[in-house]
Amino acid sequence: MIRYLFFYAVIFGICVSGSALAAPENTSACLMNAVTGEIVYEQDAYTKRPMASTTKIMTALVALENSDPCDVVTMSDSDVRTAGSSTYAKAGDKLYMNDALYGLMLNSGNDAAEAIASEVAGNSEAFAEMMNKRAKEIGANNTCFLNPSGLPCDGHYTTAYDMALITRCALQNEKFAEIVATQQRRVTLVNNPDAVLHFRNHNKLLAMFGDCTGVKTGYTKKAGRCLVSSAERDGMKYIAVTLNDPNDWENHLTMYNDIFDKSEPFYAVHKGDVVKSADDYNFIAAEDFIIPSLKNAKTDAEAVINMPAVIDAPINKDEKVGYIQIMCRGNEVGRTDIISAQDIYGDEQLVITKSLKTHIINQCKKLLLQLS
Repeated sequence: MIRYLFFYAVIFGICVSGSALAAPENTSACLMNAVTGEIVYEQDAYTKRPMASTTKIMTALVALENSDPCDVVTMSDSDVRTAGSSTYAKAGDKLYMNDALYGLMLNSGNDAAEAIASEVAGNSEAFAEMMNKRAKEIGANNTCFLNPSGLPCDGHYTTAYDMALITRCALQNEKFAEIVATQQRRVTLVNNPDAVLHFRNHNKLLAMFGDCTGVKTGYTKKAGRCLVSSAERDGMKYIAVTLNDPNDWENHLTMYNDIFDKSEPFYAVHKGDVVKSADDYNFIAAEDFIIPSLKNAKTDAEAVINMPAVIDAPINKDEKVGYIQIMCRGNEVGRTDIISAQDIYGDEQLVITKSLKTHIINQCKKLLLQLS
């Protein structure tokens, strides 16, 4: 394991202060750098508030981490009688877990939330305990879940900051990211292939804003309008949260347009960078790793190369042989695989004798010269 320390320009602190959000004083807002987890804008982000159906972000994450996509979710009489938004399934209908999650996140089905909770944990109370445990692991320490749907319940709350943390974690799950980016979904029942349910995403930002990639809406009279969204432009990723915001669509657009105007992608690792070599063979970064950045702020980060000192041939081209950890302030913010740049034949052992820094260091030196 070899560490390369480098510096880069990156966003830290409040940097959208010029934005004029049309939000009342009792609205909580938070804009987070989805790569580093740093807050780039906040308004009352640590006040505990009800969050309505944005609760389902955690419901989906816990279900994805504790079930199989082919598990069968059965709608009970009590599930379909759950108040509020629905998948419009009937009692006795059976859906694969994968399809039930689309009903949960697109239609915001409270019936799906209850049925998924029962399938995963036996009942919604036990499932809420799983949700709270996962929240603590993520660092959402000012959050308490009492049900999987977000229906009004005293003591069911979060903060804008905590919800951004939870969403950042959830979006690292590829299936979750796929579901919340979907605008429409058609599913058939397990026990009746001729029966079809149609789900439509309530998140209008997916149609309004080309850079939007998710995530979830919510509304109750007690919570007001709640919105958690994510967006990506030129590889730069951000998460926005508003709780009790009557102007949520406009305010999310304002935050994103402002921050993307002020940001530029910094390539901590370029796809194809030579990370290690042995004899005439090179081992390269499989993908780009981009950190949203501003030129007027600096911090430190590390590229930690994890690769054995000796590896056995044969090795196929593009075969994974290690990985690069990207560290910011001592925390891992992502990984990029190290792969072989070519086919390596034979049955010999290759001793890694040379380490090439290439763009990982050179890019940073150029940036520092620009900043000096």
